[in-house]
Amino acid sequence: MTFNIITFGCKVNSYESEYIKEQMLNNQYTFIDEHETSDIVIVNTCSVTNIADNKCQKMIRSIRRENPSAILVVCGCSAENLRDIYNNMDIDILIGNTKKSEIVSLINNYIKTNHEYHFFSNEEKKSFENMSVTNYSNLTRAFVKIEDGCENFCAFCIIPYVRGNIRSKDMSDIIKEVNDLVAHGHKEIVLTGINTGAYGKDKGYDLTDLIKELSKINNLERIRISSIEMTEINDKFISEYKNNHKICPHLHVSLQSGSAKILKLMNRKYTKESYLDNIRKIIASRPDTNLTTDVIVGFPGETEDDFQECINFCKEVGFSKIHVFPYSKREGTVASTMNNQIPNEIKKERARRLINIDQELELSFNKKYLNQEINVLIEETKNGKSYGHTNNFIKVEIAEKLEKNQNYKIKVIEAYPLYVIGKIVK
Repeated sequence: MTFNIITFGCKVNSYESEYIKEQMLNNQYTFIDEHETSDIVIVNTCSVTNIADNKCQKMIRSIRRENPSAILVVCGCSAENLRDIYNNMDIDILIGNTKKSEIVSLINNYIKTNHEYHFFSNEEKKSFENMSVTNYSNLTRAFVKIEDGCENFCAFCIIPYVRGNIRSKDMSDIIKEVNDLVAHGHKEIVLTGINTGAYGKDKGYDLTDLIKELSKINNLERIRISSIEMTEINDKFISEYKNNHKICPHLHVSLQSGSAKILKLMNRKYTKESYLDNIRKIIASRPDTNLTTDVIVGFPGETEDDFQECINFCKEVGFSKIHVFPYSKREGTVASTMNNQIPNEIKKERARRLINIDQELELSFNKKYLNQEINVLIEETKNGKSYGHTNNFIKVEIAEKLEKNQNYKIKVIEAYPLYVIGKIVK
């Protein structure tokens, strides 16, 4: 039988879908990249915004309409968040964020019995659902999910309610998984989780301890951290970051707002001053750090002065990339009940202004590397060109067909906001 997987949302979802795909292939199912004709369609949903919820539901209805005989499997955050809605959709196997590791057996059982299966866990304290991927067939870098859950309860975010408590994968299981990935040729691994920097809080160790152990693996060249909260960057981490050059000098540290008032309303666990202090320590330890972030604009109560304060702070920090999100009202969160909700047209206008600043910051960062020599790990070749990233995550285009998954030294000859162009140093 054939199957297809459609994934919405974050890198954790992508990892879980990769695991499901690998397990399906190991059980003699055949992957095809066409959900319209697949015997089985699996949809891994996202609920980070209302738009994400709507996209997921629209896709599921479309699949059922276009492929009515398919076995339809739905899982993930949107299903977990909107249980009543999904329970009333025509779905054969429906689960939230529990039992993803059991999807193959659930499918096998459905094929035998033809009985619909809907399950949601109501446990307050969940355990880590162990998964491992041995090979990312289409990617040079490999993702490893090391943690699940979040307990920050930011005022705007639904994720702690749908992902649950912090829980970490055993370090020994991660080391084995990374060894397997390296044995399949992966030179770069990305550590990911719902709150990646919280890794090990339930185990008695932390992310820095894990990185130290992974760094001992031969032929593993790059360890990338998908994201980290500022509250989890301490002196121990900064010391390792400075001295361990297997750690990629690229940190995604969510800011969410550069306004002191809005940060407090958001229930973020740091101040502008503490954020900037840690950023300065990071840059001092490795000046080539590519610092990226997320910012929400139009949070309830955000005035024009608050927004301007945010703009000024972003410029002061000197981010190289800002992912800009207009505030999305999420039922069930504290922010959804706040007064002074911002009109959509103002949110969109502020988002446009910050995106323009982001493009200026991106170009400024990339221009620093003009005429510099940098190392690039090639990830893709097409139309006679090659593409890859530096260890600090600058995207590079080279007008030659190069070998995938190999490092090359290149000289940067042109710089743009999203990428640079380089030529091989002979």
